[in-house]
Amino acid sequence: MAKVNISLDAELVVEVMVLAGVGSPQDAIEVVVRDYIARGHRTEARTEPRDQGLREVDAKPQEPQG
Repeated sequence: MAKVNISLDAELVVEVMVLAGVGSPQDAIEVVVRDYIARGHRTEARTEPRDQGLREVDAKPQEPQG
């Protein structure tokens, strides 16, 4: 797996470590990123049926007006 090195504010990382209950900065950031991705997937799962319904309504031919 490819690795990425980034610089972050130390206070920010320490706060994440405390909130996540992890002992290393690497683990703390991984927890945050994985949580962010999981939330995105949950949001997609909740909104997909509604979006699909909207697409179906838009795809139906409209009645002539006038």
